[in-house]
Amino acid sequence: MMIVHIRKLAFLAGFLALAAAGNSAVAAEPSVAGLWQKVDGETGKPVSWFLFVESNDGTWQGVIAKYFLRPGDQPDQVCAHCRDDRHNQPLLGLPLIRGMKQEQNGLSYQDGNILDPRDGNTYDAMMKVSPDGQTLTVRGYLGIALFGRDEVWQRLPDSAIKELDPVVIAKYLPGHVAPQTPHKQSGLRHPENTAASMSPAR
Repeated sequence: MMIVHIRKLAFLAGFLALAAAGNSAVAAEPSVAGLWQKVDGETGKPVSWFLFVESNDGTWQGVIAKYFLRPGDQPDQVCAHCRDDRHNQPLLGLPLIRGMKQEQNGLSYQDGNILDPRDGNTYDAMMKVSPDGQTLTVRGYLGIALFGRDEVWQRLPDSAIKELDPVVIAKYLPGHVAPQTPHKQSGLRHPENTAASMSPAR
């Protein structure tokens, strides 16, 4: 009887250890939260940064956190063609991706939408974080996911937050300390180089 009891205790201890390991793995699974960088596929230069935060309804949104001008581009651009609450809102801090719902596996996000700043159109969107948490694949599509295209963005270190404009930090990261002196914000490349470049062909 003593041997049987010891075996039961050993089995229970092993089961609890496995359960704890499983919970630890789930807890360590990367999420979309944080900063991501899109680069130009031809030049390798940064186009814009996107900050993903969780909304009050439990969905995720990605906002334009920083952008980079080409020679001749005007700073302080607004979304003149937007037809919803984003109409004429500054591109800096503009929610470009909305309504993303995290799937059970934790890495995939579905049922969201992405804005095309060129014409104000929105498209269905989905995205997936890589298992190592370093890349984010964003897919914009029209109706069916098959008819769309992917973009792969790279995660930025948390230390990059200090480079964001204080307006973005105050609105989306109120727990962080904003820079003491507002620095000059680099402007966004023309909108067709951001969301529009992943919009489905029309």
